[in-house]
Amino acid sequence: MQRCLDLAVLGAGQVSPNPMVGAVIVENGIIIGEGYTSPYGGPHAEVNAVQDAYTKLGEAEAKKRFRSSTIYVSLEPCSHFGKTPPCADMLAVLQFSRVVIGCLDPYALVNGRGVKKLQDAGIQTTVGVLEESCMLINRRFFIRIQKQRPYVILKWAQTSDGFFSPVAGEQRWISNKTSKQLVHKWRGEEDAILVGTATALIDNPELTTRLWQGKSPKRILIDKDLKVPVDAAIYSEGSETIVFNAHQTDWQARRKLIALENFELYLPQQILYQLYLMDVQSLIVEGGAKTLQLFIQAGVWDEARVFISPQKWGQGKQAPGLPLIEYTTQKVGDDELRTYFNKKA
Repeated sequence: MQRCLDLAVLGAGQVSPNPMVGAVIVENGIIIGEGYTSPYGGPHAEVNAVQDAYTKLGEAEAKKRFRSSTIYVSLEPCSHFGKTPPCADMLAVLQFSRVVIGCLDPYALVNGRGVKKLQDAGIQTTVGVLEESCMLINRRFFIRIQKQRPYVILKWAQTSDGFFSPVAGEQRWISNKTSKQLVHKWRGEEDAILVGTATALIDNPELTTRLWQGKSPKRILIDKDLKVPVDAAIYSEGSETIVFNAHQTDWQARRKLIALENFELYLPQQILYQLYLMDVQSLIVEGGAKTLQLFIQAGVWDEARVFISPQKWGQGKQAPGLPLIEYTTQKVGDDELRTYFNKKA
């Protein structure tokens, strides 16, 4: 099952809004096929593992061996027709001896039905192997299904004495070059990234993955009065930019304006629901401090990644405040990265 998880994460940033899934076929202790979910719209992990076995053994020989093999899958095989046929049906037809599943799929059209199809076909099933780990890697998918909103990651950097930015409206870098590169890697793993008007005007960010290989996320801008000029970097070529504002809806190729009624009322919730309807499964909120605090106060965040720099400024704008919850730490150069998980979201 751990091998399934190692394979599954190879699909990060490519499979959304599908979950990341890995599958491994084992006969007499030897792996004869393995695979992970293809980019959205392509074959699922189980199909790719079966095809891998066909390539290695030949289709006839592989099908014969499947009857005495176990297939390990990190998420319950699907039981419905979506972009692809049901994987549970395929495994039933191929008559695997046993299917070991990391965790159940919370999606209503699957939850428990995939397992039942396998059991009805006379296949032995085991559910709940490395269950917490299997749920953790698909926490974005689980949140989207269960809460009808994207998984929200807050990200910022602050000085060791707790400051987020200078008092005056100017750009001043806090974290180191390694941390900056790591942030660009993260961007490639998520569907969208959000900033507010002040950040777009002061920092003029592109919000791309130019320091890392991978797709750039959709860019989300909160710009109530449409103050950010159309030649700003956030509208540069590449991914599209979605602008939540109070005045205008205008759907163009790369610049999509969405006007929200009662703009100030439940703003984070309004934005998240609109993004959910657009199949955005995960969102990085990069700031500024006012925007980050909006999501914190509304309680609609799932994870926070905070870089603590050894710099001390002595003055500036205070960094956002998080509830007193446990966090993990790791070193990124001379920065400290703290990761928080919001269990109450």
